[in-house]
Amino acid sequence: MEKIQHSHVEVRGLKLHVAEIGSGDKVVLFLHGFPEIWYTWRHQLIAVANAGYRAIAFDFRGYGLSDQPSEPEKANFNDLVDEVVSLLDSLGISKAFLIGKDFGAIPAYLVAVVHPERVSGVITLGVPFMLPGPSAVQNHLLPEGFYISRWQEPGRAEADFGRYDVKTVIRNIYTLFSGSEVPVAAENKEIMDLFDPSTPLPPWFSQEDLSVYASLYEKSGFRFALQVPYRTLTVDCGITEPKVKAPSLLIMGEKDYVLKFPGIEDYVRSGAMKHVVTDLDIKFMPEGNHFVHEQLPEQVNEFIITFLAKHST
Repeated sequence: MEKIQHSHVEVRGLKLHVAEIGSGDKVVLFLHGFPEIWYTWRHQLIAVANAGYRAIAFDFRGYGLSDQPSEPEKANFNDLVDEVVSLLDSLGISKAFLIGKDFGAIPAYLVAVVHPERVSGVITLGVPFMLPGPSAVQNHLLPEGFYISRWQEPGRAEADFGRYDVKTVIRNIYTLFSGSEVPVAAENKEIMDLFDPSTPLPPWFSQEDLSVYASLYEKSGFRFALQVPYRTLTVDCGITEPKVKAPSLLIMGEKDYVLKFPGIEDYVRSGAMKHVVTDLDIKFMPEGNHFVHEQLPEQVNEFIITFLAKHST
């Protein structure tokens, strides 16, 4: 970890925090989800660099050590697509592999749709291809207390999270969301109320890990994170008939709660996703949960490095 270099890079008027290790002209750019940050890729950065790649992870705008945009409530997924491309420009990188986890999968795929010449390949974990817009997630088919519905409601998550310190919020989400059931609050209860304080941290997530996450979110807060992804998931991104032609790999834990979103498991297993992502391989991990890259890093790293080697020219 001490070999990872940290810097701030000016991108579209904001200074983004960038962590990188390794060198060479074969580049892998990692895109985090929520409640993650660059540190979520700690195992993958080192493994990919050791395999001969320049490995880069950054904090999206509004997250961790990156600057906050001046008007976060106006942001949407298109801003993240532009941010990824502009970051590559700022770093002098013409083409990269994109690896996205959770909501980071969405800009990874969308960059490949809009800027295919910049993408060597796409790997996503936990989230298949989905297009931001009214039908991205079928909230209406889930109970009223579905966490995305709750967090899309202005002010509600702010009040829920605001009852606790940042470290407690991160601990609660990491623990709850590593389960196989979709987090759903009871009527008149909040998502944080689902957490049982006697539940230990997952065995693959240490107190030190929790402290790092907490320190980064203490810097940024949750304001932008609630906007992107949650409150812009239904905003049409203006793309019709998307196609991802870059070689792609989807890694899904079979105990990932996302598979229980309406229609998702059938979409992934039936091959329907290949209508959009045409050169797609899918790896299922029987014991994998939503944080599979932290839970089972050696297996995930092997999948990643095998894919990179196959598609590096």
